[in-house]
Amino acid sequence: MAGGILKRSTGGRGGRRYVAMSEINVTPFVDVMLVLLIVFMVTAPLLTVGVPVDLPKASAPTISEQKEPITVSVNAQGKIFLQEAETTLDSLVARLVAVTENDREARVFVRGDRNIMYGRVMEVMGALNSAGFARVALIAELPQAQPDEPLRRGRQR
Repeated sequence: MAGGILKRSTGGRGGRRYVAMSEINVTPFVDVMLVLLIVFMVTAPLLTVGVPVDLPKASAPTISEQKEPITVSVNAQGKIFLQEAETTLDSLVARLVAVTENDREARVFVRGDRNIMYGRVMEVMGALNSAGFARVALIAELPQAQPDEPLRRGRQR
């Protein structure tokens, strides 16, 4: 495993004595760091937004940005959330201005439940747009394509 802590050394006068080993064993350190890496890789995607929303499917490419995303969610009951905090449509813009520090060029992602009425999501997007937020994007899930789905869609009987 890690070897002995003390090593035998022959002294210059013929006597034998034990000297402390000065080598560092990094194997346990590497093991702990790998476990921490795996834990962070598993939990990081779960920390983005905590509002449960059943997103619609879309085949558009994903957007990658360096900053933490600002997310406005509309759940199945029509409630509006800024990040994870519930808010109303009237106070949404004021809270968003405070979060973005009045940066109207900040990208805002809107997540709407697939079962919510289209008009409710448009109300939220309209409020954001009229407040001066021009970089508003909708979020959707990528569809899970079935291997035989294109054949069924192409040949209708």
